[in-house]
Amino acid sequence: MSTEVNTLAGATGAPTAADSIRRTQPDERRGRSALLTVPIVLVGTLAISLNLAAPAHAADVKKPLNPRFAEATAHDTGLRSATAHVAAAATEAVPAQYSVADGDTVSGIAARFGLTTSAVLSLNGLDSAALIFPGQVLNLTAPSAPSAPATASSPAAAHTVQSGDTIGGIAAANGLSTDAVLSANGLERSSVIYPGQSIVLPVAETAQIVPAAFITPMVVESAPAASEYTIASGDTISAVAATAGVTVQDVLDANGLGWSSMIYPGQVLTIPSPAALAAAERADAVTPLTSEMRQNASTIVAVGRSIGVSDYGLVIALAAAAQESGLKNVDYGDRDSLGLFQQRPSFGWGTPEQVMDPTRATLAFFGGSSNPNTGVTRGLLEIPGWESMTVTDAAQAVQISAFPNHYAKWEISARSWLGQLG
Repeated sequence: MSTEVNTLAGATGAPTAADSIRRTQPDERRGRSALLTVPIVLVGTLAISLNLAAPAHAADVKKPLNPRFAEATAHDTGLRSATAHVAAAATEAVPAQYSVADGDTVSGIAARFGLTTSAVLSLNGLDSAALIFPGQVLNLTAPSAPSAPATASSPAAAHTVQSGDTIGGIAAANGLSTDAVLSANGLERSSVIYPGQSIVLPVAETAQIVPAAFITPMVVESAPAASEYTIASGDTISAVAATAGVTVQDVLDANGLGWSSMIYPGQVLTIPSPAALAAAERADAVTPLTSEMRQNASTIVAVGRSIGVSDYGLVIALAAAAQESGLKNVDYGDRDSLGLFQQRPSFGWGTPEQVMDPTRATLAFFGGSSNPNTGVTRGLLEIPGWESMTVTDAAQAVQISAFPNHYAKWEISARSWLGQLG
């Protein structure tokens, strides 16, 4: 399954490419960015492989044999470890921030200061699959939210929806909670917004103020579109891409390279900026449906409606299939991943022929009473509370990808496609 881990792009003091290479070993990341494992030859030196690299202290992120037990992995293990240490005694005062050292883990940091792993993850906007790096600064205490005086007569402000906007993004940019903005507009988390729509921003005294430290920074016009990196002996494109917080395909595209291209020491590569890539995605938010994509999207919608899946569930499925396969029923993928949702026969999703059947693959994605893999794989309808999750979190709960945040970029397109297909 394909996706990426955003913490690489936002890590403070991220290691250099050379450092990452010395500290890392191949991981099990799956996704379209590692769709093929094709060597890139280092001219006159050695063959460079595109196998993705991850920090040595980061746990491999794999789809469990039975996803019903996925919740008993890194997060819960960290909680149990942290709880044991806290019970013993927390010997150090909790600082406001902590700089990650080599060998640190989130659960270890939490235990050291008498915190829970889930609290540290939440304070830093991380999930249990996120990577941390030496030099990265983690928040260990929540900053006090500044008071925002406002009179009862203060008029409510309004925001005109632009292409690429989300309620969560609008709320964060204005220091409000998503729930406050939804409530002020009579919307639900599954509601669709559209360009030109006017969104009411509630006055300060009726809204929960979001501390500035937790507001996702907006992309500014002055953000550099790209930087340059000079290849050193032993470098791989996958390691360079991981250090920069972008995908291998992003680096290949920025330099006009293919999966069989050669790199060599002294070669200068253009490294696209994550901010510029995100801006480009928002600028062209809705991907047009080709005839092949439309046929597969129609199948997903028809199958979902036949078993009573809500529009929001259909959006999640469309976004997941778009990220995994580009809404194409491909007969290849990472390791033995196949089909619309890149389901893996080796993990119980069915035989190769079964996972290549769009109807059956869609039923397996939704799961529930119609799950063709009952007791082996877990579908969307079997995820507790999926209706209140974000699109990317709900898709990740089913797909269990090494790069959980890429599903979000397909939400706008998925909502548009559903509107077109009816």
